[in-house]
Amino acid sequence: MTYNEEIMLMDKLFDELYPICRSITGEGLRKSLQIISEYVPLNILEFNTGEKVLNWEIPQEWVIRDAWIKDEKGNKILDFNECNLHIINYSASINKEMSLEELLPHIYTKPSLPNAIPYVTSYYNRRWGFCMTHSQYEGLEPGEYHVFIDSEFIDGKLSIGHTLLEGESKKEILISSYLCHPSLANNELSGPIVLAFLYNRIKNWEKRNFTYRFVLNPETIGSIAYLSKYGKHLMDNLYFGLVLTCLGGATNLSYKKSRRGDAPIDELADHLFSKGEIEGHIREFTPCNGSDERQYCSPGFNLPVGQMARLVYGTYKEYHTSLDNKELMGIENIYKSLNEIELILKANEYNGYYINRFPYGEIKLDKYDLYPDMNGPTTSMYSNRRKRDGRFELNCILMILNYSDGQHTLIDIADKCNCSILDLIPIVEKLKDKKVLLGPYYSKRSLNI
Repeated sequence: MTYNEEIMLMDKLFDELYPICRSITGEGLRKSLQIISEYVPLNILEFNTGEKVLNWEIPQEWVIRDAWIKDEKGNKILDFNECNLHIINYSASINKEMSLEELLPHIYTKPSLPNAIPYVTSYYNRRWGFCMTHSQYEGLEPGEYHVFIDSEFIDGKLSIGHTLLEGESKKEILISSYLCHPSLANNELSGPIVLAFLYNRIKNWEKRNFTYRFVLNPETIGSIAYLSKYGKHLMDNLYFGLVLTCLGGATNLSYKKSRRGDAPIDELADHLFSKGEIEGHIREFTPCNGSDERQYCSPGFNLPVGQMARLVYGTYKEYHTSLDNKELMGIENIYKSLNEIELILKANEYNGYYINRFPYGEIKLDKYDLYPDMNGPTTSMYSNRRKRDGRFELNCILMILNYSDGQHTLIDIADKCNCSILDLIPIVEKLKDKKVLLGPYYSKRSLNI
């Protein structure tokens, strides 16, 4: 698929998803999963209201049909159908006339951003309420107001979408994101859109060493429900995972490490950032904020799961407001995130342990057309895209073969070569084609393999 085709499809998917009033349960969530299923063949996993999931319980579904406020002249001054952020997510119903004084405690604003409508939730405590810009709030005049919220709570289901791309190994890479916010862009749709297009990129790879598991769930309660069913499986099979969130914005990638701090993805992100292959920075793990990595990394599971973001939640003023829109997110920015995350995953496919098939003494490289037929200061046939000097590739070959003892990863070897793992991948492929190198393996190996 060309650049223009992917950009157009990302834009189309965004426009389909953005208007939907999503929550942690309900029709908006199901409709969103159905739309994404046109891009990713999701299997739908459902949990019933009242079902126990770890320390939690699946709540009732929230059904929202309409909501508005009218002034005493009958003019609608606020309408849910114009912006679904105008209603507290999971708001209870009400149909009542009241004074401004009675109404004000049920209106939520963001004074620091007076022209933004804030996003407010009350999932587990029943209350009713509206959200509006602080500018509008300050302009409300004394008088009688008619407030109306047509909502209800019903026994239903919580829905999760997931699927697998099988690889040569049963070891899994988890790619997880969430669907539960209404009309927010960076903080809601950037992750699922990147996940959907990442699925199709990986599906088209010529070879997959790992099996890739893709999960889309409502944040927190969804990952807890998923872990209640698949936690043991992930503990037994997960190589590493990535939670995708806030992947828009005109800034660099930001990786939040796993709780363990030594997951393969922790090392890989740090390596590629530090070598300048991808512009980005590392954040330490914390359970105090973030997304579903907090559940995957809870101490009982302690899975090797990190989080990838770009314009990080809580660090930009538009966060959780109506100003978190397509313009702020930027389709080009999430396309860049897609490319960079795919590059990380491709690098991971190579970052294992290798075995030199002839470890006793140096291999006679010219037998395999791996050594120049003339040795001198002007030798230049061995160069690569970095071209430090004419012997760069030859030196890397010697280093790879010496440290391909089943005890050093390709990143270890790249560090010894003072280069990036990406520099070594074509050289590794050449050595494998010449049948002098075996691997990659994803746990340490003996030379007597």
